[in-house]
Amino acid sequence: MPVSYAPPPFTTQHWQVTKPTARGARGIVASQSRAAAEAGVAVLEAGGNAADAAVATAFALASMEPWNSGLGGIGFAVVHKAGSPGAELVDFGPVAPAASNPADYPLTGKTKQDLFAWPEVEGDRNIHGPLSFAIPSSVAGYATLAERFGSGLPLAELLGPAIALARRGLPQDWYTTLKVANSAKVLKLYPESARIYLPEGLPPVAPYQGAPGFFTQGRLPETLERLRDAGWRDFYEGEIAASIAADVKAMGGRLSAQDLRDCQARIRPALAIPWRGGLTLQGAGGLTAAPTLARVVGEMAKFDAPAAPDAAWFSALARTMRNAYAERLEGLGAASTPPEPSETCTTHLTVVDAAGNMVAMTTTLLSSMGSRVVLPGTGVLMNNGMMWFDPAPGSANAIRPGARPLCNMCPVTVSDGTGPVMALGASGGRRILASVYQMLAFSLDFGMDPAAAAHHPRIDVSGPDGATADRRLPADVLAALEAQGRLSVVEHAVLPVNFACPNLIRKEAEGFAGISDVMTPWSAAIAAH
Repeated sequence: MPVSYAPPPFTTQHWQVTKPTARGARGIVASQSRAAAEAGVAVLEAGGNAADAAVATAFALASMEPWNSGLGGIGFAVVHKAGSPGAELVDFGPVAPAASNPADYPLTGKTKQDLFAWPEVEGDRNIHGPLSFAIPSSVAGYATLAERFGSGLPLAELLGPAIALARRGLPQDWYTTLKVANSAKVLKLYPESARIYLPEGLPPVAPYQGAPGFFTQGRLPETLERLRDAGWRDFYEGEIAASIAADVKAMGGRLSAQDLRDCQARIRPALAIPWRGGLTLQGAGGLTAAPTLARVVGEMAKFDAPAAPDAAWFSALARTMRNAYAERLEGLGAASTPPEPSETCTTHLTVVDAAGNMVAMTTTLLSSMGSRVVLPGTGVLMNNGMMWFDPAPGSANAIRPGARPLCNMCPVTVSDGTGPVMALGASGGRRILASVYQMLAFSLDFGMDPAAAAHHPRIDVSGPDGATADRRLPADVLAALEAQGRLSVVEHAVLPVNFACPNLIRKEAEGFAGISDVMTPWSAAIAAH
């Protein structure tokens, strides 16, 4: 009898990957970098609270996860104090420089399929290089978080782990070298970036055997030490600010010394979003994904939740998400374009301390390795936040001096009316929203513990047309989704990155439980002892 064989769909991973749950009563830090999470735990164990630990973790990420966040980035943090029904937001989101000029971004007449399906700009000036910089507000955000919500630990204590990690350097393991290789085509265009990350002009390769070496990230260690000694405002008004402004001016960028001086984080009440069962979400609001999350939560509340997520539930979610994205993108020039590819080029960290204070913070450089420009005077890798704007003049999201663009970050806490019971968020561009909602529903509606929620296959809807589904979902779920329209059935793998990367921490009867993203190799949730 002749052999009958048809090649199956190709998959890149033939293993079952799991992540452990961290449990403890003295606090937990969940991060996409275990080393950064350990930095936060060290601060908890030294007497710091959740805000202190979040700041220490975020500063550590500047050297441990440079493709996702750092001193040149932006972000949002939801801070939920124990015993308080509501939360507050530290907003250090993207703002265009005051001298931003739409004429700097002439269009080619084509459409660019990068992270966003915007009109293409000559030379990709909005995607990389000095004209892609938005005002770097992360340091202002971290400092405001520590000053307004921290326990009073000095900045030197919060920066200590980050300085130690920066002095040691970034490990040149397979994951780092893969991330660098993905950006190498553009990194090579900028001398300091190429000097640091492309020795001999090529991406480094992890050793076949033995231990990897380390990247020395330019003057980043000295800049962190300067912040420790001179205070965080030095980044905006002192020697660091002067160096940043001089480097940007020499490169032909629009970011100015005055932009840095004017940079401040804002504090406002979080957006309250009712959830069934008397729970309330606390979100970032404004131009983040939180208002669209509120729309999805409201619509899904009309759907009677089954005992477990089934074909009808996933179908209802996909339909609701498509409608919500059509509404979100209306008037922004993106509703008629296909969903953009989405890398994990943001980071999310979640923290709880022994008292039950919770912080959910999402920070980003936008693209992987941001603008790909390392400033030689400071070692700061700059964001490319100008890519959040539609470069076509006249849209609601057009480039304007001092404007704030629509962005996708969605840090969230959950309140039972007496205080926070859960905190979570994700990285992954437009894929963040679907991930956050499903993690909430898995946990709150379906009663899954953190491990079950993190390991459950998900769908993604990142725009008004079509959906993406994890190939591990049951056949009837996939069939129901396909019946709705265009469906991509994909593998949930390290690379390609087809889903967002969430982490969460939840209050339990005794203590707390936390878990990090399953498919992020470096991620971990660590409990304080």
